[in-house]
Amino acid sequence: QLVESGGGSVQAGGSLTLACKTSARMFTSYCMGWFRQAPGKEREQVASIDSDGPTFYEDSVKGRFTVYVDNAKDTFNLRLNDLTPEDTGTHYCAADQSQGGKYCYNLWRAQILDYWGQGTQVTVS
Repeated sequence: QLVESGGGSVQAGGSLTLACKTSARMFTSYCMGWFRQAPGKEREQVASIDSDGPTFYEDSVKGRFTVYVDNAKDTFNLRLNDLTPEDTGTHYCAADQSQGGKYCYNLWRAQILDYWGQGTQVTVS
């Protein structure tokens, strides 16, 4: 139900936009998260967005990455700017129903959203 696209290989300082396509409008109130896993490391949170508006970012990507919704394409996107080799890894999107307040944030931090994509590879050299 979730399909990521937009990964690729770029040089340090470059940019990419990852898209997460949902199957129709999955939720009336959504919680969407982006995660990544580097080779040999645990999966980590990157960014999240709640249909109520709040966005959250991991400290290492603040000011460089932007999560947003493209309503025309029905995708949840992650814009990655000023990429570094430390951003290399498989990037996953995940989704769940939001319940407002800090619910989405807590799901994202715990990485326990219900629906996950297969991932898209980002390689920075």
